[in-house]
Amino acid sequence: MTYAATLPDTETVLRADLANAFRICHMLGWSESVGNHFSAAVSADGQQFLLNAKWQHFDTIAPEDLLLLDSQSRETPATADASAWCVHGTLHRRLPEARVVLHAHSPYATALACLKDPTMVPIDNNTARFYGRTAYDLSFGGIADATEEGERLADAIGDKSVLVMGNHGVTIVGDTVAEAFEDLYFFEKAAQTLILARSDGSPLAVLSDAVAQNTADGWRAYRGMAQKHFEYLCSVLSQRQL
Repeated sequence: MTYAATLPDTETVLRADLANAFRICHMLGWSESVGNHFSAAVSADGQQFLLNAKWQHFDTIAPEDLLLLDSQSRETPATADASAWCVHGTLHRRLPEARVVLHAHSPYATALACLKDPTMVPIDNNTARFYGRTAYDLSFGGIADATEEGERLADAIGDKSVLVMGNHGVTIVGDTVAEAFEDLYFFEKAAQTLILARSDGSPLAVLSDAVAQNTADGWRAYRGMAQKHFEYLCSVLSQRQL
């Protein structure tokens, strides 16, 4: 996975995109009370990053509300949720190439994460999109607010772009807010397809490794969809706010 360096003078754009991502997430029904967190690296070295403040509802987040934090800090900032700092602070510190980190409890992704075997099995275009790109952490120990939890998650995701967090939810890593959000969107659709396909107990028509890999590779040509889709969702959000 190739990541583009984000220059400091793009902070204004990042703030606007990330704030929109929060509100779009709520618009799609994926927010959860005043929990869950998105972050985006601002500095070229990936250590300074934007994060939503403690217990602010996704639908109310504006660009100026986002915290600018340093992953090298040894203490949890008072304005940040402890679990958000544990996960996002550690991921940005350990994986500077992870420019955008989106963590959500979207319904079908969470349902998938709660299966004994939460593997994203390739059975169609959307599920195969994540073939070879998905990591799994099945060591859920409650709310992630301890340093070792963040370290374990960083180890688990490695060089993948999706982390299925067993009994918990999903975390997506991407180059830009639009690209990370597109993966969050398609992972939720893929999880929905897989959960529905499993619902009557019939055997799945699983794609061969070769076809699954070919399908995953084929998605690369459609990478530009992410920005166009994100722009559309932002336009819908704008109309909703009028």
